[in-house]
Amino acid sequence: MGSAGLEMARAKMVDAGVDPVAIETFAHYYRLLEHGETGLIAESAIEPVDIERLADTEVSADVAADALRHTAIIKLNGGLGTSMGMDRAKSLLCVRRGLSFLDIIARQVLHLREKYDAPLPLLFMNSFRTREDTLEALARYDSLQVDGLPLDFLQNKEPKLLAKDLTPASFPKDPDLEWCPPGHGDVYTALRGSGVLDQLIEQGFHFVFISNSDNLGAVPAPEVAGWFAQSGAPFAIEAVRRTPSDKKGGHFARRKADGRLVLRETAQTPKEDLAALADLERHKYTSTNNIWIDLRALRDTLDHRDGVLGLPLIRNEKHLDPSDPSTPEVIQIETAMGAAIEVFEGSTLIEVERDRFVPVKTTNDLLVLRSDVYTIGPDFVLDLVAADVPYVELDPTHYKLVGEFDKRFPEGAPSMAKASSLKIDGDWTFGHGVAIVGDVALEADSAQRVAPGEVLTGTDG
Repeated sequence: MGSAGLEMARAKMVDAGVDPVAIETFAHYYRLLEHGETGLIAESAIEPVDIERLADTEVSADVAADALRHTAIIKLNGGLGTSMGMDRAKSLLCVRRGLSFLDIIARQVLHLREKYDAPLPLLFMNSFRTREDTLEALARYDSLQVDGLPLDFLQNKEPKLLAKDLTPASFPKDPDLEWCPPGHGDVYTALRGSGVLDQLIEQGFHFVFISNSDNLGAVPAPEVAGWFAQSGAPFAIEAVRRTPSDKKGGHFARRKADGRLVLRETAQTPKEDLAALADLERHKYTSTNNIWIDLRALRDTLDHRDGVLGLPLIRNEKHLDPSDPSTPEVIQIETAMGAAIEVFEGSTLIEVERDRFVPVKTTNDLLVLRSDVYTIGPDFVLDLVAADVPYVELDPTHYKLVGEFDKRFPEGAPSMAKASSLKIDGDWTFGHGVAIVGDVALEADSAQRVAPGEVLTGTDG
């Protein structure tokens, strides 16, 4: 039944105009799935890693500037922010002073171009759902697109597979839900299939810096570009020390069998190893998803592997309609961009400061970003001014969706520069001039003054 399912999936992808390279990549992972591959990485098969710190490296200003002039930038921009109630590109969210993620990214790049006399082409990997809104929002930046290169290229799509027989799912009520993205590991396939990889090399670019559009800390800093160029590595990932908020996230390790670096995601961790996954003393480093790649090494490796890097499979099980548990169970075949670290001989890691990793996955993260924990300077780079990033846990009943979240902060985010943590239970609306100091917990049936701000009134909504 599985082989028949693959042919059905192939036909569906061809009819939808999916790139042939992406179809063959999907077929590779389908066969792994068909033969029972789970993609799980057992704790017994890996060991912890220790890595070099960027702060301890020496890179001359000339090397850094030259590396930046040969670097292109790609932002992963396919996400809709559906978990926060959005139906447009998440990067359109307002961050500060009326500026969205896209505005700040564009201005970061334009500033660097001027300062270092570097072309620094900026490209977005969009999905078919984010492309139109993104390009419309960027149209105000006339000089952003570099001659001879597109401003964006499209990520691929693949059919969701019914868990019972691995055939493509059908959902006439909303055909869009029959499809899913292949995970951000698709960036390599999309780069090759779109022709962008060859275009960048032909125009003389040596390196590409890839990061998520919802991480404003991911600036192509010259000192990191210089370090990567100096390292001679084909592939590198910026890592940060894990914190309690990263306990459920992925981490780096070294595979015992061949000594290669690996990135183990939560979905690749056996249930019996989840405690080891959460052990911050054992597995110290998590990925920022800020990735540096030698473009020729990427092209040569893809050529050698017939376009399929062979990243570890991630088997993601969901319902066909994620919001409706009565719909059939489906399998989404995914790969992680950072997992390519095990594909390239000589891949490496570098530890960076936490201000290069400011992801916004939930409204908890959004509140911190909108507060005064960070400042945004003339270069539009985020600077961490607080002693540390506070831990935030907002009641999902009232704060999970952006629309509801905004209603409860009508005067903007409170001051959190002196906060250690903020936990909110119940429905609280914040007035003007509120400051969170130290550890603050607001309970549904209490009222608390948050110095030096106003008295907050809450209800157990």
